[in-house]
Amino acid sequence: MSMLEKRWFKSMVGIILFLIIVFLLNKNQFILTPIVVLLKTIFLPFVVAGILFYLCRPLVALLEKKKVPRWIAILVAYAAIILFIYGIIRLVGPVINDQLERFVDNLPVMVSTVMDGVKYVQENRSTFPDFVQEALLTASTELETRLESNVGNIANGILGVFGWIGGFINTIFYLVLVPFILFYMLKDSHRFAPSVAALFPQSKREHVKNILKEMDKTISTYIQGQMLVSVIVGVLLYIGYLIIDLNYSLVLAMFGMFTNVIPFLGPYIAVVPAFLVALFQDPIMALYVAIIMLVAQQIEGNIISPNIMGKTLKIHPLTIIVLILSAGNFMGIIGIIFVIPAYSIAKVLVVNIVKIFKEE
Repeated sequence: MSMLEKRWFKSMVGIILFLIIVFLLNKNQFILTPIVVLLKTIFLPFVVAGILFYLCRPLVALLEKKKVPRWIAILVAYAAIILFIYGIIRLVGPVINDQLERFVDNLPVMVSTVMDGVKYVQENRSTFPDFVQEALLTASTELETRLESNVGNIANGILGVFGWIGGFINTIFYLVLVPFILFYMLKDSHRFAPSVAALFPQSKREHVKNILKEMDKTISTYIQGQMLVSVIVGVLLYIGYLIIDLNYSLVLAMFGMFTNVIPFLGPYIAVVPAFLVALFQDPIMALYVAIIMLVAQQIEGNIISPNIMGKTLKIHPLTIIVLILSAGNFMGIIGIIFVIPAYSIAKVLVVNIVKIFKEE
């Protein structure tokens, strides 16, 4: 066998050609600009439609098993989504609105409590070392000034943020593009793997189908499992907050539910606002909030996730930490949310490609 026919030589040539292409594209970025703009435009609708696809597909498959035509099953899935959103708005919306209004009304009292603490520190700073006294004086003066001048802005800002979030969610779900994409995903998903496999030689098509099937299973497990786990964690937090009679319990529990989709960092982000509210309500409640969060996370990590998610992803915790830190530096919060499924898909692809090469 000549050197040109050796596998390692072909692999090296392929890598070199790939690097040359990357270099040329980097030097001629204007070629990629329209493609980048297009991807940014369609990225979010496709992501939302993809998530809804994996959430709706089990229902569509169940109805098809009962001899229901696919298009009717899709319409039933659409109706289920609409009813779910309507139910959330009708049942949860008024409670959230009431808790937000009470939070804004109580904000001046909370600010006043902070200012009283600042004054107490100022009056007793003589008990601290000199360098600590100077730092406390500077920090407390600046904090007091900012709080006095920005109470109204804080309240308006909170309402504005929630208003923006509400408007953003409504815009996403009422865009024509999302249901349009979702419809064709549900309608033609069974054709995707054969169509992609047809692009490869006959000898590779079965391997390609297996790879796509495993990737599909990985994505499905992650999305469906993560959504269900997040909902259960939100319910656990809500029950715990109700037991200790924490203010704004539903808002804080829903915040914890949404942040739970962020791998590793979600629980720590969720506990911050609950901890602060507890401190203002009654300092001892901050300890109760910490205990509730700890219990919820232990239940989630040791009981819920292993039974719902299983070991499909098979990612070591240290690997997750490294991925999150790297993705956060490169792409921010979007990278943190998507890095785990992206890594899982890449892992499936690489493992199967290596396996194919070994079989040859």
